[in-house]
Amino acid sequence: MLLGVIADDFTGATDIAGFLVENGMRTIQLNGVPTRNTHIDADAIVISLKSRSCPVDEAISTSLDALAWLKAQGCKQYYFKYCSTFDSTAEGNIGPVTDALLDALDEKFTIVCPALPVNGRTVFNGHLFVMGELLSDSGMKSHPVTPMTDSSLVRLMNAQSAGETGLVNYQAIEQGVNNVLAEFSALKNNGKRYAVVDAFSSAHLNTLGEAARDLTLITGGSGLAAGIAKNWAENLSDQSSAKKSGYPNAAKTVVLSGSCSVMTNQQVANYILKAPHFALDVKACLENENYSDTVCQWVLTQLDSPLAPIIYATAATEELKAIQQQYGAQASSHAVEQFFSCLAHQLKESGVKNFIVAGGETSGVVTQSLAVEGFHIGPQIAPGVPWVKAIDSDLSLALKSGNFGDEHFFETAQGFCHD
Repeated sequence: MLLGVIADDFTGATDIAGFLVENGMRTIQLNGVPTRNTHIDADAIVISLKSRSCPVDEAISTSLDALAWLKAQGCKQYYFKYCSTFDSTAEGNIGPVTDALLDALDEKFTIVCPALPVNGRTVFNGHLFVMGELLSDSGMKSHPVTPMTDSSLVRLMNAQSAGETGLVNYQAIEQGVNNVLAEFSALKNNGKRYAVVDAFSSAHLNTLGEAARDLTLITGGSGLAAGIAKNWAENLSDQSSAKKSGYPNAAKTVVLSGSCSVMTNQQVANYILKAPHFALDVKACLENENYSDTVCQWVLTQLDSPLAPIIYATAATEELKAIQQQYGAQASSHAVEQFFSCLAHQLKESGVKNFIVAGGETSGVVTQSLAVEGFHIGPQIAPGVPWVKAIDSDLSLALKSGNFGDEHFFETAQGFCHD
């Protein structure tokens, strides 16, 4: 075992696992920390947690449990994977979890690299941009759980962590690996615990990946995954068939969307013009204990359609605010998650094999409801979104982070399902 990844949500886990497989590492994704002896034959293990927006103490505890399990497997390097939009406010979890992992590994320094240029997430002079907009000006500023009102990664880390943060800017990175290593050394000598690193091109990420070769702990989005995989190239065997075990079969398919991100709104709007669709009633999720039965019966009548039926709680920002004001943000969110959990289980029992899911929280509850222990990683539908197949059943899932993929994502995903 070479690399152990701790991901703070389910879609983030499949995101980085997909990039590792694309770059030659045999990768297995596990849902949570195994509670029994599990033999894994892989170069990398990705453990997906649900720690992005839970209480800080819980996020630290589950992350340390994951680290302990990965250490027991003999991993040589560790990666704390969080969202490329750094979903963590001043009260958030990225800083405290990073501190806890560094302490547990007896390490004094790591990097902060959420950049994923292929999906429009770039870092320039320490500021995070989303599709060319400052994070604080993007749709993330009104995120219902982690509203991002500051784009400075240095300020964000300093506000939520125990140490001090420095910056390695793009000019230093463009001078090459040795210069980056010298920057790391200077920051450590000046008492810095974290280095925010600029990256707005694949060349930057390649240089940073090589510079991170000897770091025991790396933190960031999935952008560095390719570079990290290349560092282990001499330890890897023939990987030509790595993706084959993760391909989905042609089978009954459903689309479930709980994300309210800007891109998912566009994807849903595009898809419902072509496919059977059912918009969730939040009030019914809260008050009607048989609501999932009703929706399940509707889905079963639509499964022979050319495109899979979609059930969606996706709503525009103003509509979402109105729902939250009427029912309460936590209560409405929990009710929708519980609905999707019940519905996924019912659909599985009714013979649905392929689940296309939008939203990190929704992906988490659906995966738990389906009782899938882990996944083989298959082909990428879009950067950071692979198909995955259960290691212990014939279920396949496409777990999409809210803003990933283009507007045709749901339709494109179904093109991979073959006999």
